[in-house]
Amino acid sequence: MFIGHFALGFAAKRAAPRAQLAVLFGAAQFADLLWPLLVAVGIEQVRIDPGNTAFTPLDFVSYPYSHSLVMLVVWGILFAWAFRATARPRRALILAALVVSHWVLDFITHRPDMPIYPGGPKVGLELWASVPATVIVEVAMYIAGVWLYSSSTRARDGIGRWGFVALTSLLALAYVANLASPPPPSVNALLVTAIIGAGVTMVLTWWTDRHRESTCLTR
Repeated sequence: MFIGHFALGFAAKRAAPRAQLAVLFGAAQFADLLWPLLVAVGIEQVRIDPGNTAFTPLDFVSYPYSHSLVMLVVWGILFAWAFRATARPRRALILAALVVSHWVLDFITHRPDMPIYPGGPKVGLELWASVPATVIVEVAMYIAGVWLYSSSTRARDGIGRWGFVALTSLLALAYVANLASPPPPSVNALLVTAIIGAGVTMVLTWWTDRHRESTCLTR
């Protein structure tokens, strides 16, 4: 899943209005932020294998530390702990839940390659076997998440207004490009693209959210 993770980050802003959107995105996407780094140093493995699923040409050979359920529970606790100085208990719980939600959404979409714990059984419901079903689910989630964010925040200025348009458009275009583009030429190219894309997205997200304000600051 791709924009589905961002959808939960957008939606979580309503439940945690004082949390920076970049932090919510970082929690929801923590597994995918950690994953390219672990692949780059050889701890985890991915293979480019066109036809591996109908939706993606990637074969996630091994990613027990970034994507297993047990490790994401651990990462979720650590993520919430890292923001303990600025997060009330409710907000910390939301951050931890967002980290763990990554496994839940990937469990729904992936073939049985999602580990329960490092070295443990792998599971997956394989929504990716159907491109139309995957797109319908993710796009519906994305629209709902964007609506929840936009209806619970307002732009302070033009940057908040047009930055939000740019951010949501960038994520949508990246999703379409992911569907339409050929497989990456190499694992290194995949990792570089993932790292640069994450950096650009997080900077734009932080900048945009700074220029918006919550309309429900009661939490």
